[in-house]
Amino acid sequence: MDAKHKHTAVSTAGLLIALGIIYGDIGTSPLYVMSAILKGAKVPDVIDRDLVLGAISCVLWTLTLQTTVKYVLLTLNADNNGEGGIFSLYTLVRRRGAWLSAVAIIGGSALLADGVITPPISVSSAIEGLRAIYPNIPTVPIVIGIIAGLFLVQSFGTQIIGKAFGPIMFIWFSMLGTLGVLWIAQNPVILKAANPYYAYELLTQYPSGFWLLGSVFLCTTGAEALYSDLGHCGKGNIRISWMFVKTTLILNYFGQGAWLLSHVNEPLAGRNPFYALMPSWFLLIGIIIATVAAIIASQALITGSFTLVAEAIRLNMWPKVKLNYPTDVKGQLYVPSMNRLLLLGCIGIVLYFRESANMDAAYGLAITLTMLMTTILLTVWLRARRVPLPIVVLFALTYAVIEGSFLVANLVKFPHGGWVSLAIGTVLVGVMYTWLRAYFIKKRLTEFVKIEPYMEALKQLSDDDSIPKYSTHLVFMTSAERASEIESKIIYSIFQKRPKRADIYWFVHVDTTDEPYTMEYKVVELAPDDAFRITFRLGFRVEQRINLYFRKVVEDLVRNKEVDITSRYESLSRQHVTGDFRFVVLEKFLSVENEFPVVEKLVMQAYFYIKQFIASEDKYFGLDTSSVKVEKVPLVITPVRDVALKRVS
Repeated sequence: MDAKHKHTAVSTAGLLIALGIIYGDIGTSPLYVMSAILKGAKVPDVIDRDLVLGAISCVLWTLTLQTTVKYVLLTLNADNNGEGGIFSLYTLVRRRGAWLSAVAIIGGSALLADGVITPPISVSSAIEGLRAIYPNIPTVPIVIGIIAGLFLVQSFGTQIIGKAFGPIMFIWFSMLGTLGVLWIAQNPVILKAANPYYAYELLTQYPSGFWLLGSVFLCTTGAEALYSDLGHCGKGNIRISWMFVKTTLILNYFGQGAWLLSHVNEPLAGRNPFYALMPSWFLLIGIIIATVAAIIASQALITGSFTLVAEAIRLNMWPKVKLNYPTDVKGQLYVPSMNRLLLLGCIGIVLYFRESANMDAAYGLAITLTMLMTTILLTVWLRARRVPLPIVVLFALTYAVIEGSFLVANLVKFPHGGWVSLAIGTVLVGVMYTWLRAYFIKKRLTEFVKIEPYMEALKQLSDDDSIPKYSTHLVFMTSAERASEIESKIIYSIFQKRPKRADIYWFVHVDTTDEPYTMEYKVVELAPDDAFRITFRLGFRVEQRINLYFRKVVEDLVRNKEVDITSRYESLSRQHVTGDFRFVVLEKFLSVENEFPVVEKLVMQAYFYIKQFIASEDKYFGLDTSSVKVEKVPLVITPVRDVALKRVS
């Protein structure tokens, strides 16, 4: 079996990996969902029988319709060579309309924005359980300490602790189910909530019942992670493990409902229904397990954010920031800049909201947008797969109503904190839009010339002893998609900016494919022993280690005797010394002489403003910085015309 798919085959190991990686967010939701719902009671935080039965019914049918039917049964089928997630889905359908890029940008930005809130609300909900033992314990410093520690270990990779995630989450879910069963047995009347009538009655008859959907939605916020992590686990492992996970979640929610029905008309008085299920002797153990589960949920989300950013970069939707690969394990990725931004964002959320009860007001609004965007992309994918139109329309209308209702209900959270995730999401949408629009503007304005007419001049330059040798091997990164073309800027750099004499010229182009793990290359000899072009075809999830890949290609060419890389200095050639390699990366800047339409001018100004805060592209391509020259060249656009300049004697 292909190594790439070993972990996705249905197996005990695969099921444990699924438990450890993808269910952290949705699995820790019992910590805060019922507390959030009870704040919407007729008398806030007072236990109401109709509210409890209706809320538990809503949770059951939300997990069934939204998570099970939409994501587990339907969306997992829309895999891109085994990979999932909103950007993977976008690559499957993007040729069906340029407008779909806006859908992907909104969905991806909203997913990242809600990701800033998931670690604080999960860890805070777990740590606040300590108040049942130590009522005056300050939880904010503990939460910040745990979150800071989690982000600090990212640079070392999570290979070792990751192996323990699956067994720990198995213990967590087993605990959820056991606690639920014990309380259901004490008060089995809660089983009436399985009847969807109670959900309908809550939404239509209970005062402000419809708006409670915003809190009910918190039980399914992790559904998008099931799809995003498809490549890590495989749909078979996800579907089988979900049966176990959903069962334990439902049992725990029903158990909380049973406890609440035993205390009707009583105030919660700061009690969390989740921890109320635990006997006093087990409470500290339960808090420890909940805290570890919350950390695992946060880790899964951080890893997912890194993957999302890496995909956005390769789809030209995000700045080409530095990517690190701390281990050799597939999928192990570390994005230093995103790690810092997430850390600052999470600490800011904790300091601003302080309590998990306040955070749930900010949570869920943005992720609703992601789910709606996934529905739109999935509808386009279903049509592309020639699914009968009535079925596609039924799917689109059903989930437009469900997710539209959740979105409208979540809007009530806007003034209470929902604006935070929307504000973060709006900034991310701005960055993604700017980067994608700037990419197309630059692509349109980049001048390409035929390379063949310059080959003779290149040979003469290579043989011109009057010019000091710049490097034995000179490597240019080119964006020209055709092997017969080259940017005019590269020709300008070689012949005019500073004549660059070299023995062999290499032109390297990276083509990102819609398949996730393509790793191919093609070599074209432009001039015998003088100029070569290498085109790498890399999948959108393949790490861009161009320095490593280039060396490998050169080794293959030497082994096949297609090129001689021995230094051409006589003294070094006799010693069979390999010549030096030097990379040249061209960075464009905005010339003051260029004219733009108003919108494009704003986009390019924003693009170059953001660009000054990030590392140069050689870091992204994984080039050896000791042998890289970054040259700045103007982004030449049609200069200002009809300059009223008059010559006088």
